[in-house]
Amino acid sequence: MKRFFGIILRMISLLAAISILSFWLVTNAPIDPLTAYIGTNSTISGEAKEEIAEYWGLNDPPFERFLTWARNTLRGDLGDSIVYKQPVMTVIKERFQYSLVLLLIAWVCSGILGFCLGMVAAVFQGSLLDKIIKMICLMFQSSPTFWVGLLMLSIFAVNLGWFPIGLAAPMGKLASEVTVGERIHHLILPSITLSILGIGKITLYTRQKLLEIFESEFILYARARGESTWQMVRRHGIKNIALPAVTVQFASFSELFGGIALAETVFSYPGIGSAVTAAGLGGDVPLLLGIALFSAVFVFVGNLIGNILYGVIDPRIREGISHE
Repeated sequence: MKRFFGIILRMISLLAAISILSFWLVTNAPIDPLTAYIGTNSTISGEAKEEIAEYWGLNDPPFERFLTWARNTLRGDLGDSIVYKQPVMTVIKERFQYSLVLLLIAWVCSGILGFCLGMVAAVFQGSLLDKIIKMICLMFQSSPTFWVGLLMLSIFAVNLGWFPIGLAAPMGKLASEVTVGERIHHLILPSITLSILGIGKITLYTRQKLLEIFESEFILYARARGESTWQMVRRHGIKNIALPAVTVQFASFSELFGGIALAETVFSYPGIGSAVTAAGLGGDVPLLLGIALFSAVFVFVGNLIGNILYGVIDPRIREGISHE
């Protein structure tokens, strides 16, 4: 129970800090919400501008605006989006269902591929295959998401024509008419682009941990008994590197969530990442704050699930917790 209250207290402290920092950053941004709302070439009167600013509370002092937003948030009302003209919760709900599918596919693919490539690189340490895997991983680590996305688009969508240029479904079709195959077809390029964010780190980390295990005494004893390399990996390696791999995999949640804005913008994918971009360009303070809080909760829960799985994978951790 004590540990549970500690987790709740940490989450509340995190949300409070993110709320204050996000509000300060957004209100001090060079983008004027009123100008972004009505347009730079707008010809509406000054009175109409004042009415719009009064309606959105843009004339109130920043501290008063923050207190009003905080009170409404505690009541479950995140306000209305200036850009989308809808409640913030509605925008997040509609957009996140697209992003969740993209995130899960990219997360699973990066974890499985990274784990397998890391084991292969460790088994063939020093070989040409090991060097190629390391080189590819370093390239992945240093490649910006938007650059990889543009490269994918230009090669596989524009030049080869294998995949659509963007969006989550074919243009001109009703949502009820879109098939599962068409949705998957539109998901492939964004998923690959987002997966590249995590593959390199997981591969290199898994490779290093497996090499450390290969140098341990019980592996030397296994070699003396005549076990092959793949038998040692299957019997001893996977079990011992599973916990570090889970740690890195769940830690990549925040990186994937950070990279999703660029990936979705490049592919015009209607997820929460593209909503962040639109809100930032439009000075949409309520939507930006709502997404910031939602993202913090999502990443926090992901890391919490990772901590719980540690105890499942290694019972010694669970026993240590129970004795605290």
